Amino acid sequence: MGDLEHGEGFSTRRIAGLEVLSAGTASDRPPLLLVHGAWHGAWCWTRHFMPYLADAGWAVHALSLRGHGGSAGGSLNRLRLRDYADDVAAVTAELGPAVLVGHSMGGAVVQRLLCRADRPAVVAGALLASVPPRGVIRITTQVAREEPAVFAMANLTADLGRLVASPEQVRNLFLSDDADDGLVASVHQRVQKESYLAFLGMLTPHRPRSRPDLPVFVLGAADDRIFTPSEVKATAAAWNTSAHLVPGLAHDVMLDTRWREAADRLLGWLDGVT
Repeated sequence: MGDLEHGEGFSTRRIAGLEVLSAGTASDRPPLLLVHGAWHGAWCWTRHFMPYLADAGWAVHALSLRGHGGSAGGSLNRLRLRDYADDVAAVTAELGPAVLVGHSMGGAVVQRLLCRADRPAVVAGALLASVPPRGVIRITTQVAREEPAVFAMANLTADLGRLVASPEQVRNLFLSDDADDGLVASVHQRVQKESYLAFLGMLTPHRPRSRPDLPVFVLGAADDRIFTPSEVKATAAAWNTSAHLVPGLAHDVMLDTRWREAADRLLGWLDGVT
């Protein structure tokens, strides 16, 4: 299955001008709000995670942050992580107390929102292959070393889309070597530019200071080429919890070949905290 378009079983609406995809039916469980990472949109959750979580009895929602997917946003490069956190706050306020699930940059956004005094009511947070407390300095240095010309042009032009311009780059960053070529092609077709200011915000280390008394789940991918297992463990330590590492899984935990194990671990945690 290579198509990443959302179809039957999903509804689409706009909340605060943002694209929000939904699956499943309301119950006495809190809704799940899925927050995508850099270069992605709500579409990344529709192939596996949303139908799987909905089939398990959860009402599942995924937003496209402003400037991503089907959400308007003006000049993308002017957007900061706090703008993205405002987006998640607006959708959460509409949905009611929710479990926030953030992937990669979305994990950084969720962490910042959880620490805000003005955040809406939140039940818990889950961080999947999330930006670690030390930020993206290590992976940025690695990309600069591996693709110096591309990295230089991306910075000179403030165009981070250059880092995901080819299927080979997409596979290397997000997916396993054994991922189907059709999946790689589909992801490559859907990824987009990312905000340069948001990237700069992720370069700055961020450790939870006024950490809320909420359950937090941290999951990482053992074969992630962006965030290492030690960085996943650092994220868990920052939230006084333990790290769950899925072997053989790459960065896009919701799309990669072993996505089901990641989803099952998330479901196991959800059943224990809600």
